[in-house]
Amino acid sequence: MKYMLLMYWDQSIVPKSTPEEIKAAAQAWYALGDEMKAAGVLVSNNGLSPITNATSVRVRDGKTLITDGPFAETHEQLGGYYILDCKDLDEAIGWAAKIPSAKDGTIEVRPTWSGN
Repeated sequence: MKYMLLMYWDQSIVPKSTPEEIKAAAQAWYALGDEMKAAGVLVSNNGLSPITNATSVRVRDGKTLITDGPFAETHEQLGGYYILDCKDLDEAIGWAAKIPSAKDGTIEVRPTWSGN
């Protein structure tokens, strides 16, 4: 079963980090990726550019409406994702708990639609 782990956090925290904290965080992220690869669960992952680069698209009454930024007004923003192939939800939750941003953000775990 494939699960998407969506990583949300307050992006205003990042500018407050010291260079040493950023380096330590990067090492934690790389170590997690290596662990996921070694376990054979990593399908895909990527980070997203800041919300200032986002565009929201809606179609209402046949008209395409485009606005800058995310659709929802919230402190936490979607910052990236992992797609993992796990045996069950419990395994996916275990991986989600290892994501460094889970310490100060939120990881949403959702099964992908299988179409069956």
